Amino acid sequence: MFKENKRLMAADTLIGQGTRAEGTLSCQASLRIEGEYRGDIECKEDVIVGESGVVRSNISARDLTISGKVYGDVVTTGRLTILSSGQLHGSATTASLLVQDGGVLSGSCRMEAPRLQEAAQPAPAPAPQAARQVQSGEPAPPRELREGVVKERRQAG
Repeated sequence: MFKENKRLMAADTLIGQGTRAEGTLSCQASLRIEGEYRGDIECKEDVIVGESGVVRSNISARDLTISGKVYGDVVTTGRLTILSSGQLHGSATTASLLVQDGGVLSGSCRMEAPRLQEAAQPAPAPAPQAARQVQSGEPAPPRELREGVVKERRQAG
């Protein structure tokens, strides 16, 4: 619980209360907005919109926590949390959604599975029969012998 609260309080970039900013914001670390922001936000880490924050923006982030107001579409690869004082007016695409009692989600929501690089990679091919024999403790015969035995059996049959 305390770890969660520390994470909500700490941020690498802060747009403080009383500050108005506009433009396109791209950040590699966490972002906290207590003031007003208009434009697009793309953040590799977490975005926190504090109680005094008013954001008119499309937001893309790992996790997004809203206790202020957001007007725009949001996409998270992790969790979207709307706290009791938070409002989201727009569409949401997320892997996990939490809306506290009193929180507002006015718009559509689409749930998607988390995007993991491991999941995108194809599964390894099954081991060939010869490799299975070696793993079971029996040495695999050389390929020429295996093919020769098959040819002899075909000719005999």
